[in-house]
Amino acid sequence: MSFLKSSALLGALTLVSKVSAHGFVQGIVAGGVWHSGYSPLFQYQHPTPVVAGWSIPEDINNGFVSDYTSPDIICHKGATPGGDYITVAAGDTVELQWTVWQHDHHGPVLDYLASCGDDCTTVDKTKLLFNKIDAGGLVDGSKGPGIWASDDLVTNNSSWVVTIPSSIAPGKYVLRHEIIALHVAETVGGAQNYPQCINLEITSSGTNSLNTGTLGTDLYDAHDPGILINIYQTLTSYIIPGPPLFDGSSSASQPSVLASATASATSTISAAASTSPVVSAATISPAAPFSNSTTKSHGVSITASLSKPAAAQTPASEASPQTEPTTPASTAEPTPVESPEPVETAPAIPSAPGAGEIPPTGVSPVSFSSTVTGRIGKPTRFVCYIEE
Repeated sequence: MSFLKSSALLGALTLVSKVSAHGFVQGIVAGGVWHSGYSPLFQYQHPTPVVAGWSIPEDINNGFVSDYTSPDIICHKGATPGGDYITVAAGDTVELQWTVWQHDHHGPVLDYLASCGDDCTTVDKTKLLFNKIDAGGLVDGSKGPGIWASDDLVTNNSSWVVTIPSSIAPGKYVLRHEIIALHVAETVGGAQNYPQCINLEITSSGTNSLNTGTLGTDLYDAHDPGILINIYQTLTSYIIPGPPLFDGSSSASQPSVLASATASATSTISAAASTSPVVSAATISPAAPFSNSTTKSHGVSITASLSKPAAAQTPASEASPQTEPTTPASTAEPTPVESPEPVETAPAIPSAPGAGEIPPTGVSPVSFSSTVTGRIGKPTRFVCYIEE
């Protein structure tokens, strides 16, 4: 039965991977803690993981929404409320980590916030009143198709950082995060919206409860100048679609992912959805933020070294797992594994559990130390055994 479940899940994963352009928010960082977003693959798990991201099982093909009168424009196709919350203080940032976003899908990136009263897990999405708290549009239109906020997102490892306004009152809210792709927006219905919703529990001393705002189905019109547009020309300006920014909203300029990751190097990873070992390995383990970024690495440092003791039967605990021996066991120098994009020297790595175990008979222990600095920046140590 487990084999059949794994096969079905891997088949679905293959289907999703073949859709090269579109994606979803796979991870959220708030207060230095990583949380899993909702993945359409969750529908193949029993029980289904409970996360703060709204469920969109109909989006198995990573599609888009283009009908601005449909409730699907609110939080995506057939979206239903998330069953959990992510806690964040007003004035702090939330980092939204997408699966790899295709660079030729240019357009604005927007964020909205809506109060959901006492319970976001059962709220009627058609009654949510959204306030725009962050928006990035055209960066440079001197040469079509231009440089857009979505390109900043791609450069930052498919991540976007939004600041929660400090004036927001404590309570429960829905964060609506969205990319609008304009690569075929020269005709009506050509713009592609990719909304994602996440339940937040905001803590603060603010007083604005967001009792007013705009219904999701009233945010855009198919003929808005920021929706119906040909980007393959010189553009001197761009009108970001939707209502004006909420008072107290911050700039949409994006920090370096590497700097963000370094700052959160000591953070705790919350594997809220790791109830299934199959999907944990595929999409929601602490390594997941890196797993879908293999085509282009931004702000990721990997340093490694190999060392092999002289005696095959020597327990690993008797050799120093932290440094290379003064006199190598062989005349050949170990070959370093270098990052494709060299960065600063990695910090020292503590010993990992199992590093002192005695390897099986006839197997020589080989210490492989690897520090990965990316979205989370957590150091990782591996101890591998290679048969001779």
